[in-house]
Amino acid sequence: MKINKICCIGAGYVGGPTMAVIAKMNPNIQVTIVDINPERIAAWNDEDLSKLPVYEPGLADIVAETRGKNLFFSTEIDKGIDEAEMIFISVNTPTKTYGKGKGMAADLKYVELCARNIADVAKSDKIVVEKSTLPVRTAQAIKSILHNVGGDVNFQILSNPEFLAEGTAVEDLLKPDRVLIGGESEGAIESLAKIYGSWVPDNQILRTNVWSSELSKLTANAFLAQRISSINAISELCEHTEADVTEVARAIGMDSRIGPKFLNASIGFGGSCFQKDILNLVYIARSYNLQAVADYWEQVIILNDHQKRRFSDKMISTLYNTVSGKKIGMLGWAFKKDTNDTRESAAIYVTDHLLNEQAEVAVYDPKVRKSQMYTDLNYLNTRSEEENEALMTVHNDPYEALKDTHAIAIMTEWDEFKSYDWQKIYDIMKKPAFIFDGRNILDKKEMNKIGFEYSSIGK
Repeated sequence: MKINKICCIGAGYVGGPTMAVIAKMNPNIQVTIVDINPERIAAWNDEDLSKLPVYEPGLADIVAETRGKNLFFSTEIDKGIDEAEMIFISVNTPTKTYGKGKGMAADLKYVELCARNIADVAKSDKIVVEKSTLPVRTAQAIKSILHNVGGDVNFQILSNPEFLAEGTAVEDLLKPDRVLIGGESEGAIESLAKIYGSWVPDNQILRTNVWSSELSKLTANAFLAQRISSINAISELCEHTEADVTEVARAIGMDSRIGPKFLNASIGFGGSCFQKDILNLVYIARSYNLQAVADYWEQVIILNDHQKRRFSDKMISTLYNTVSGKKIGMLGWAFKKDTNDTRESAAIYVTDHLLNEQAEVAVYDPKVRKSQMYTDLNYLNTRSEEENEALMTVHNDPYEALKDTHAIAIMTEWDEFKSYDWQKIYDIMKKPAFIFDGRNILDKKEMNKIGFEYSSIGK
């Protein structure tokens, strides 16, 4: 099938960057991103590119280049579906918070709503592409809905999982390690492969069956998260010996069988994918009564939660076993640098723990909005919104946030934090002045020379 128009349902962290790059590399294809949220679409259409709802290095330039030419953002979902030959489903698939599978299984209600909407609207044959991270055999459910509701329209279902790292998403899209396309129809697979083939070498476009494609996404994230939890487990052992986790990571990372990536000890992983996908994998394993498999992968999550709690407990114990009434400066709220995504960020949970101990937390992050920080904290339902606003303040100036603090917690590895005038910061803090470096980005000797009581992960 020749593809002239693409519609992507979902204008979030995956749909926005992916479609922008597809539009850039395929100027003859019209790409329309639709979303039910009018505020999000308005932000994508804002002339001020700093207001785009997704921050990724390089993304604003691509949007500026393509928007209004062959890239469009709209709330007219039915129109987008009707006109397109290929439809991407890129909606949220959060972990269920209710019913069977609560806390583990993926909530597929938004995916099902998309499928039913496509079936109701479509009048011509469509290729429907799963872009959201979905559990194995979801394509079968989508196929069933489309074929039973969609009348005489022929639907081909493809799985095309994303392998983007937030903060480098544009670079990952422009120079991917691989593009994975799973499906039953060779023609549909090649239609999508041709779109990617405008910039991706064909030997990097993998064709599989749909089930292998779906499981590959979950497995990739589980393996990466496992590496993080593994080095973090070693970091705790290092703190009880004279080992340095940075030196250990460098030593094992030089083994070609292991490699150096995802071996940076830290406060733990966050983001929208790792925890959600591992929990999904655990749920699938348990549904087949594979208890040993489920227990193995669940331990990755348990260790990650332990690392976050261990970090905040260490802060409290170091500060003479109480943080009540003490001001803690927090640098970073995003789950990693070069993104404004805060989903499952360690900063949320560490802050929650500190506020439970009646600490006063002052936060600075260069890209995350104040409203998002309070939304994240309020979502936990630990305290009232009024209590959260009284105990946590958000600042636009890092030096203002750190003034009169007893301690600083570095939660995100933003490059700008390394360039701060740390002597000035020391001078405006309470004494003794503590730094808890959750990302190991500062030099311990330099901080100690200034006068800081410095603590990091695994050293």
